[in-house]
Amino acid sequence: MHDFSVLILPGAYASSVAVTLDLLSAAAALAPRLQTPRPNWRVLSPDGGSVTLGNGLRIDTHALPKRARNDASTWVVPGLGVDQPAQLFARLTQADAQHAIARLRRHAARGGNVAASCSAVFLLQAAGLLQGRRATTSWWLAAELQRIAPDCKVDADRMVCCDGPVSTAGAAFAQSDLMLQLLRLRFGGALADVVAKMLLLDGRQAQAPFVIPSMLAGGNELVARLTRRIESSLPRPPSLSELASEFAMSPRTLARHVRAATGRTALALIQSVRLNRARRLIESSRMSIEQVAAQVGYEDATALRRLMRKATGAAPSGFRRNQHPAPTR
Repeated sequence: MHDFSVLILPGAYASSVAVTLDLLSAAAALAPRLQTPRPNWRVLSPDGGSVTLGNGLRIDTHALPKRARNDASTWVVPGLGVDQPAQLFARLTQADAQHAIARLRRHAARGGNVAASCSAVFLLQAAGLLQGRRATTSWWLAAELQRIAPDCKVDADRMVCCDGPVSTAGAAFAQSDLMLQLLRLRFGGALADVVAKMLLLDGRQAQAPFVIPSMLAGGNELVARLTRRIESSLPRPPSLSELASEFAMSPRTLARHVRAATGRTALALIQSVRLNRARRLIESSRMSIEQVAAQVGYEDATALRRLMRKATGAAPSGFRRNQHPAPTR
């Protein structure tokens, strides 16, 4: 019996595939030291044979079995190697993707667990597996996932979401976080922790520290202009009412446009711009946290610390690690 079935589609993100297999290999090597069962897995693709990944590397796979009796493995799908909605939806219509979607649906219907990261989360959505669940995906694709899956709670700030038999993760390298969580669920925390330590992997809880506000626009010109306007106004960002007046619309209409394009509230967009600027200043300058707070419009460092911890799960000083030392006072 297999613990994991790694389902790879042609063009998949090579690093996402590699980290999946490397973590499983590390877990299998380390398990005897902990007197824990070794994980075992198989590598599958819709048609089998040698599959070309997104960067030209090739990997040998077995074809999806025609019958899936007594399959208790967790099916894991690395990112598809596409990151724009139009390309993604075109990819999902192709025969191999449709085959994968049908088999994921069948596996879940038999009580199987499924997991995916990045753009592969859209395979789970197409299979109807996100309905009524909480899920995440690459933060710049989250608004699109929420648009096509209104009955799913898309939590773009999370690195990994586990909701019953469905586990999802953020952008491509969140595959490492996903695999650590799947190892933890199946084999316990001790094995997952020693794998993480051996491979020097930090347990990341949130995507929020990696969000680039300008990329949230996703091609939406209004949101791009709003982001530039907020950036240029710091440390005194305009209020929602002021922005609405400048862009000749009501606050409610402005908020609706921002929500449709980014999946976030207009106030969250303003805060994201401020916190992103704060993080850049902390990483690249010798300013004290108090000085950074003033530069992005917070009255005191306490407010900045509280908001950054809430948004990113880390204190501002954490972003200065291995950077310039803070000045003495």
